[in-house]
Amino acid sequence: MDREDACPRRGVLSRLRVRTWVEPVVASTQVAASLYEAGLLLVVKASFGAGASSNHSASPSPRGALEDEQQRAISNFYIVYNLVVGLTPLLSAYGLGWLSDRYHRKISICVSLLGFLLSRLGLLLKVLLDWPVEVLYGAAALKGLCGGFSAFWSGVMALGSLGSSEGRRSMRLILIDLILGLAGFCGSMASGHLFKQMTGHSGHGLVLTACSVSCATFALFYSLLVLKVPESMADPGKALPAVDMVSGTVGTYCALDPDQLDKQSVVGRPPSPGKARPPRTIIALLFLGAIIYDLAVVGTVDVMPLFMLREPLSWNQVQVGYGMAAGYTIFITSFLGVLVFSRCFQDTTMIMIGMVSFGSGALLLAFVKETYMFYIARAVMLFALIPITTIRSAMSKLIKGSSYGKVFVILQLSLALTGVVTSTVYNKIYQLTMEKFVGTCFALSSFLSFLAIIPIGIVAYKQASWLQYGDIPETSRC
Repeated sequence: MDREDACPRRGVLSRLRVRTWVEPVVASTQVAASLYEAGLLLVVKASFGAGASSNHSASPSPRGALEDEQQRAISNFYIVYNLVVGLTPLLSAYGLGWLSDRYHRKISICVSLLGFLLSRLGLLLKVLLDWPVEVLYGAAALKGLCGGFSAFWSGVMALGSLGSSEGRRSMRLILIDLILGLAGFCGSMASGHLFKQMTGHSGHGLVLTACSVSCATFALFYSLLVLKVPESMADPGKALPAVDMVSGTVGTYCALDPDQLDKQSVVGRPPSPGKARPPRTIIALLFLGAIIYDLAVVGTVDVMPLFMLREPLSWNQVQVGYGMAAGYTIFITSFLGVLVFSRCFQDTTMIMIGMVSFGSGALLLAFVKETYMFYIARAVMLFALIPITTIRSAMSKLIKGSSYGKVFVILQLSLALTGVVTSTVYNKIYQLTMEKFVGTCFALSSFLSFLAIIPIGIVAYKQASWLQYGDIPETSRC
């Protein structure tokens, strides 16, 4: 009789636990986003292509000049578009993070998903009614005023951090990134084929944009009606010593055992106040490393779609979709990298591995001449996602659970703000150098990626000093 009573209770608890998983929201949102990003690029290209062809009929000019004109038009569109997307969240994202911390964790997620849905609807209406591309600026502004990706991802990271212990947090957050990558890969692979499903003046891209709207609608209603906020895994009554806060910055996931950190935290003596390094310094260095690295990543990602459309590649819709899908494979390889490296290396080492991986791939990308060379360069970037995700995990161990929303929003807004500046600068550099050396932006990204290693190396040095002073042994992790 007791077993019969226990089984239904276990079933109810299991169902409730499943409802705390944020992965379905992440997956459906990212499928919608990948379809939208590919659709936006192809719709804008078609719009400016039509204008260029009409001008060409009036005054003939070489094909290369027309391609350069179209590339500049697309680049200028993305400069304004990225400015709107990057700046408008500054008005609302932090407030949403504060409301999420104070009242309900789902506020930032649900409001930002509403903005996503409105922006997808804007692209759908542009395709249906043949509106001018400037309408998409308004759709982007609506998305930003609802918090944008900064509010959404900070909410997701907060829920992921709440539902995991410190020892498993890096794996939990990288698993969410893996789901995001798999969803983006599937969406990008299908985007080119969906774009070509209907042809005609008002049908080109209709199926693609309709699918994006459907996925965004599902994500919004799932987060409203199904998703539950998990209970915090941290023990509020447990005061961690100062040395554990700093050692947690780099983490030691020998066997992904949540008790491992607790055992290590009681080894050795805490350092004296005079020689203690406040976690604020570590957080500042982690912020600096994340921002410099994000400059390199955002610049490369913003220029890459234009690079795909231009010679020497000159890809069509399906090939563009495949190229975008290749970018999402790093979510899978980065997950596998964390799974292996976390057993052998500290977090700072994993971060630097990821930065070297991206920097090397960006340098190869600068000299791409054929399609196969592009995919080789993307393959070298296989660990490019590790740095930002691991930095988030390290920072979450230095702050209280009640501040996750605000801190993650500050980090995400910092990345978004630098991304806006980077997007503008990189697009201008691309316009100035595309006729001489089209890979200039990728070479610059490679330099910035290697530069970002410096603050992370300082964190590693400070960590080594703490381990030595606190008599905490750095045992082999393999």
